[in-house]
Amino acid sequence: MPVDTENDDDVTVHIVLDNFGEQGRAYVETDETRADESTVIENIIAGAYSRPLRVVAFNTAEGWSSDVTEDIAWAISDRVHIEQRTLTKSTQEFLQRVLGLDVSAAD
Repeated sequence: MPVDTENDDDVTVHIVLDNFGEQGRAYVETDETRADESTVIENIIAGAYSRPLRVVAFNTAEGWSSDVTEDIAWAISDRVHIEQRTLTKSTQEFLQRVLGLDVSAAD
């Protein structure tokens, strides 16, 4: 769901900590209209991150932040199962690391 930046400051933002190998780890820069939970889930499924390590959600209007990595991993697992999606290697590794699931990657 896109964020209405002019009328709604009370939004939950999701950011991904990605491992870029020798270049190090960093929270990935994300357009504010694409920092919602659903988009982050789809991006991880699609392999948009090198090696996603952690997902953090925060809402500054409500004054909270939380590590939602496991919740996102379960949501990904559910979505790929329901939609019969093929996993990228980075998605497979994310699910194995976070949830301990033995899953198949795309060829």
